Parts: sequence; structure tokens; C-alpha cells
Amino acid sequence: MSNSSTTSICAYLEATLAEIAQAAQAHSAVVPATTQEWPARLAVAYSGGLDSSVLLHAAAHYASTRGIKLFAFHIHHGISPNADQWQIHCAETCAKLNVQFDTRGIELHNRDKSGVEEAARISRYAALGDLCRQHQVPLLLTAHHLDDQAETVLLQLLRGSGAAGLSGMDRWNTASTLLGDAELLMARPLLKVSRAALEEYVEKYVSTQQLTYIEDESNHDPRYARNALRQQVMPVLAQYFPGFQERFSRSSGHMQTTQRLLVDLAAQDMATCADGACLDLEHVRKLSGERIDNLLRYWFGLHHLRMPSSAWLSEMRQQLLEAKADAQLCVTHPDCHIRRHRNRVFLTPRDDIDRSEIEPQAFRWNGEAELHFPEFGGVLHFDQAEQGIAADWLRAQPLQIQYRSGGERLKLAFNRPTKSIKYHYQAFDVPPWERERLPLVSSGKQILFAAGIGMDCVQLASGPGPHISLRWQANEIAFKQDILS
Repeated sequence: MSNSSTTSICAYLEATLAEIAQAAQAHSAVVPATTQEWPARLAVAYSGGLDSSVLLHAAAHYASTRGIKLFAFHIHHGISPNADQWQIHCAETCAKLNVQFDTRGIELHNRDKSGVEEAARISRYAALGDLCRQHQVPLLLTAHHLDDQAETVLLQLLRGSGAAGLSGMDRWNTASTLLGDAELLMARPLLKVSRAALEEYVEKYVSTQQLTYIEDESNHDPRYARNALRQQVMPVLAQYFPGFQERFSRSSGHMQTTQRLLVDLAAQDMATCADGACLDLEHVRKLSGERIDNLLRYWFGLHHLRMPSSAWLSEMRQQLLEAKADAQLCVTHPDCHIRRHRNRVFLTPRDDIDRSEIEPQAFRWNGEAELHFPEFGGVLHFDQAEQGIAADWLRAQPLQIQYRSGGERLKLAFNRPTKSIKYHYQAFDVPPWERERLPLVSSGKQILFAAGIGMDCVQLASGPGPHISLRWQANEIAFKQDILS
């Protein structure tokens, strides 16, 4: 593409969107069988700066000639004292271009932990995802360009990243991690366009006031890593290695190919090693250390967990493979726990609740189909059954829900002996960390029901009903997805 041609930006935008529509058709339910009418709605992430202003201007022309409804989504970070004026500028520009404008103010969370840049990035994309869902927009365009890609690759190289990091940014992808929705697509149609070409595009239209943009003063602050590269490192590279941006982009393409092959290999290993939601260590041990690490990274990626360092991953692999068979192994990851139980490896959500401090809760059953117990993290269901506790008897009893304190016993069948709750957990292969979350239901000193095991047979009856069977449904504890790689 010629950087001197302003019309080439519009042509490249058109070609990229056509490619995305065709490719996405096979991967996303949001794309219809025919791509001629997709997307009917399109949005631009619009900051008001030079890059997004060029993209908005080109997208407005593209949308108007095809009957596409175009939106511009502006995120008000509230960091700069000029942020209010930027928002006004963006709204006025969209009015001139006949583009529907919407904005969202955000607050930065964990800025002390992750830094202002990362906190702003996380909150910005979450807000953009909300706006896409609100306006039923399936495809969001961002104005990342060739120089941004070069900066990304160089930053990842300086951080010691592997193939995934050195792959840089994709031209398009599903946005389940960034935007919080696997049905949304995000595209970077200017990823092959240089900053110089964008500036040339601006020169053509700025004199006629058809294209104006704002300058974010933070872009000149060298305390931010990208600004330091942009202002101090990139000019030196351009002096001694002209056109390095294109070569960096080409290298990122090679790394994307490498990463796809690694993902394909990990998917094959996952099919061999997966045992339901966990990994079977007997099969994992047959892989080389490198393939195990690749498999674990793939597994973490499926759950949108942040990628650990190579040293951390190697240490975890060693513990999983070499710890004693009866060891209750738990490795703590910032977003989850990695646990081993009976030669299987589980990813479990972080749950740091001290349940020893949760007091038993008295309650009555008045015929409800279910009762919610937030402190115990779930719902107790009362199902009608051919064999169960007599409903009239159960309704008359003072009941109690509680966690185990130790020594509780349960008789599951009349022809079987009474056994400890601990014995039943072992017999039912309930992992130790799940046992802590499973409550008991009792009437007086009599245990009626143990979640994860079943009902005590003492009060079970059959014949003329109605009879009630108790069932516990734990609330799902989701993995954290707000920490992005």
C-alpha cells in the first residue's frame, strides 16, 4: 500500500472489512449466511485523536455508501482536565458526519496495582463492550496502525514474551476477553497503515474542516513506556533501519503462524489428556516438559486466566508431577487455584471464605420449591419424589442448615451401616476443597441431608405421598476475567 495515497486508506478499510465478514462467517454466529448485508451496524472506538479521527472519517464514507448505521463510542476516562472538552468535540464531529454518538464515563480500578495505562485499558474495553451490546453492534473498529503494531512487538520483546506476545495484534478477532462477549468482533482495519499515511490523510481534509482532531497531552509523557519508545527509540530505529515497522509487522505475522501451530498442538494434547473438566496426569506425564507447559497455557487461556511466567509454570509443573500421591496439592495463581486430586489436575476459583465463622441457620419449610441461602452459597431444592421425606412431617420440623463441624454420620440405605460424612465424601470421590462448601441439613440432632452425598434413610418413606427429596445447587463461582494478557 502506498503511504502517499489518501484514497488507499478507504480502499484498505473496505478490503479489510470484506475479508473479516467472509472469515468471520465460519466462526461467529453473529454473521449471517450471506455477508452482503453484514454488518448492518458498525462502531468506531473514537477518542478524538488523530488515529481514531481518520478511521471515523473513512468509516463514515464507507457506511454512508452502503446503508450501514455507524456509531462512534467515546470513553471519558476523567484523567485529563481537558476530558470534558474532548467529549464535546467528539459529539460535535459526529453530528457533522451524521454518525450516532454515545459516550460512557469510567472509573479506573486497581490503578495502584496495574498502573494507570493498564487500568484505563481494562475499563475502556469493558465500557466499549457494554456500548456494543446496548446498541446491538456486532463489530467494533479500533484505529491501531502499523506503528502501534511495531511498538507492541518491541514492548513484548523487551518483556521477554514468547510467540503469543510477539504475535502482536490481530487484524480481527472475537472479543470475549477484551469486550466481555464472545459474540462481538473487534477489528483493526488500519493495522497495515503507517502513522505517516494517517497524517497525510489528515492534511487533505483538515484545511476544509472536514476532519479535526484533539491532542492528548499524555501522549507526550515519557513516563509511559509506549511514549518513551515512540519519542526516543523509534526515531533512532527509523534513522538506521528505515521501514523497520513493516519488518516488525512481518515478524509478528510469522509469530502468529507459530502461535496457531502451538494452539493446534495444545488442542490435540487437550483431547488426549482431558478428563472432563480436569487433566489426567497419567496422560500428561507422557508429554515433554515443553508440551506440558504449552498445554497448561492453552488451558489457562480457555478460562481467560492471565498467563504465568515461564519460571512459575515450570515450578508448578514440577510440583504437579513430583508431589507425593496423597499430597493435597494446591498451587495459588492470581486468578485461581490449581489443585491435584487422585492423579487429576483441577482449576478451581479462588475462594478465601472462612466457613468456620459461618453460624448454622435455622429455617422452616413451608412448601416452597426452593430456598436460597446466600451465606452458604447456593439453593436448597425441595423436589417431589416417590421416595423421600414425608412432606407433612418435614413442614412441621424446625430445620437447620450448617457446615460440617466434624463427626457427623449418615446412613444412606437400610441395608448399609451408618458411616461418617468423611467416609461418604471419599467413597463419592468428592475433592477435599469441594467438601468445605457443601452444607448439611438437619432436624435437631438428626442429619437429614448432606450435599454431595444424599439423604439419610431414617426419615425416608414411600407409599402415599407427597414425599420430598432434598437437592443442593451451589452457586457458580466464576473465574476472574478482568485481568487481561
